[in-house]
Amino acid sequence: MKQENEQGKVAAMVHRALRTNCTYLLCLMSCLLAAIPARAEVPKAYRKLWNDPDVVARISQDTEQYRKADAIVEVVDAQGRAISGVKVKVEQQTHEFLFGCNLFVLDQLKTPELNGKYEKAFTNLFNFATLPFYWGDIEPQQGKPRYAEGSAYIWRRPPPDRLLKWCKARGITPKGHALLYAKNKFMPDWTAHNDPKAFMQQARRHMAELAERYGREIPVWDVINEEIPRVVNPAEWHAVPDDYAEQCFKEASRLFSKDVTLLINDGTSQTHVTTDQCEANVKRLLDQGIRVDGIGIQFHTGRGGLISGKSYSPKQLIGVYDRLKHLGLPLYITEITISGTGDDGAAEQGEVVANLYRLWFSTPKMAGVTWWNLGDGTAYGNENQSLGGLLDESMNPKPAYLALDKLINHEWKTRTEGTTGPDGRLAFRGFKGSYRLTVGSSDEAQTFTLDVTANAKEPSRFVLTKPTE
Repeated sequence: MKQENEQGKVAAMVHRALRTNCTYLLCLMSCLLAAIPARAEVPKAYRKLWNDPDVVARISQDTEQYRKADAIVEVVDAQGRAISGVKVKVEQQTHEFLFGCNLFVLDQLKTPELNGKYEKAFTNLFNFATLPFYWGDIEPQQGKPRYAEGSAYIWRRPPPDRLLKWCKARGITPKGHALLYAKNKFMPDWTAHNDPKAFMQQARRHMAELAERYGREIPVWDVINEEIPRVVNPAEWHAVPDDYAEQCFKEASRLFSKDVTLLINDGTSQTHVTTDQCEANVKRLLDQGIRVDGIGIQFHTGRGGLISGKSYSPKQLIGVYDRLKHLGLPLYITEITISGTGDDGAAEQGEVVANLYRLWFSTPKMAGVTWWNLGDGTAYGNENQSLGGLLDESMNPKPAYLALDKLINHEWKTRTEGTTGPDGRLAFRGFKGSYRLTVGSSDEAQTFTLDVTANAKEPSRFVLTKPTE
């Protein structure tokens, strides 16, 4: 009982932290929650898998090698002369790596308070947002698409213009999901179900319309979704040509500039249990000279197999990503659900999520990782039964959310300081992203920005116009 009272107090403090949008308080809450023992221990066998020295070393080494870069700062005066002994404070502001979530319920929760908490929780963690372009909800009536802000309400399908406007205002990179997803239940009734040629004519017009409206605004797209399940269960899909994937990617390549990343996205088991078909599909396209810019792989799973070690062990996941990297394309975990059900489900979910994100962040070819439904009760249909949100139904943080806050906003953000040497230079190594530099002391300090995206071959020069102490 005492433990439950303590957890209740902490939950209330977390609630207040979110209302103030204060990352520092969230970090404090994370520490407090960690200090309260869970009611049941995560199985030792599970922790043994993740504490394996080879796994720990691989994650640590790859994080250091692939997620960080060396930077050199050079401070000079207006005449270009090096300034030695000046203090430089280095603070990372953003990540190069894409940490994402779908934005499907923006503005759609029951109260303004819930909507506000959803937005604050989203922006505190994520720099990447998946926007819904399911054709059946985008254009339920032929010729009357729901792109514009203020279009008719459909749950989990806000108008794309509204979502795009929200992302722009917050510096969040949007992603379109998907350019074409021909599964029957997500398609308009008026499209051609059993005539591949007629359907592809409609599909090309649809893709062209999306490219015209959003091609300069949305830099990442899933071109097709769940291609392997489509081939296995064709009755659940519209009839399409045998070269459906080829036609879709050729059309997308024609419609979108090379600045836009075009992904092929597939299901969890089809990319994690075995990679054979996924690799074959991608290789077939590449061998024909067809443009594919990245491989999207889903990760929707229950918690039981993970906790027991029967599915998706760290060594197995590392092996999967090592095989896929030989295709030479960036990898994206595009949809993640980890169940949080049961008396100890939320605590176990938190530990599982922290371990998986550490591995994914360290993976050499990984470019982004996207959680699927931010809050419990915001998933599709009976998927809500898994309690797979990072927030509960009141939009308060669960242990998984706090774990990601600790990683994304603290452990994986570089903050350091030092003084320039005789040559006016200060070198540091930090996580890739954008930085704020504060050069000088007290009221005379000047601020600059610096992007750290690769190991610096030459110093980045900053001209100090104010006198130093």
